[in-house]
Amino acid sequence: MPRYFLELSYKGTAYSGFQVQSNAGSIQEEVEKSFAVFFRKEVAMTGASRTDTGVHARQNYFHFDIDDLIEEEMIYRLNAILPGDICIRGIFPVPEGAHCRFDAESREYRYYIYSKKDPFLADRAYFYPYPLNWEDLEAAATRLKDFTDFTSFSKRNTQVKHFRCNIFESQWAQEEGSSYYRIRANRFLRGMVRGLTGTMLMVGRGYLTTEQFNEILEGREPSKVNFNVPAKGLFLDQIRYPEHYHLSK
Repeated sequence: MPRYFLELSYKGTAYSGFQVQSNAGSIQEEVEKSFAVFFRKEVAMTGASRTDTGVHARQNYFHFDIDDLIEEEMIYRLNAILPGDICIRGIFPVPEGAHCRFDAESREYRYYIYSKKDPFLADRAYFYPYPLNWEDLEAAATRLKDFTDFTSFSKRNTQVKHFRCNIFESQWAQEEGSSYYRIRANRFLRGMVRGLTGTMLMVGRGYLTTEQFNEILEGREPSKVNFNVPAKGLFLDQIRYPEHYHLSK
């Protein structure tokens, strides 16, 4: 049976995460529901990256198997069924056995903050009206690339077998009206990006020195990490796959 990758974007405010849950609405539930309406049969989806309650995505993927002919015009019709805060960007045939989760080469997240009241950012970024030392923020972000063990930045009750992650890019950037932290890695742990962002903001405020930040990294103790930045500022920005999959860039 042919396999396809489905690329989508969504605003996560109204959902309790990406993956299907028994007692709450999810992105996967809405996408599978739209396929059931359109194709008049159930189509099981496998997700690339789970995002938590309230987290957004500019790019995420499902893969699915179906015998029906997939045509470009179907994307418009499926989007007409989906809620306005979920959008299918493309559907791509992929090699047999391709897996959207396990075949991903890297994932990139961005966490947005803003310092001046802005009603157009209120549900998509963290209002943080405090002065920040950008030199210290960037030093902390750069330091992450020297580490592979991120035990400190994983929330409890996780089922992963190890806490090793390879960080390819890690930096803070300032834009007009907002700023963001950008990180790309081969994998992420539960709560990792929000934990990194919240703890680095403590460095930027002067509540932690860069040396103390390094100690937290080396100490493998999550109780010292600030996970308490809101989900609304976090975006899954991009997932990269091998070039021969011929997905949109």
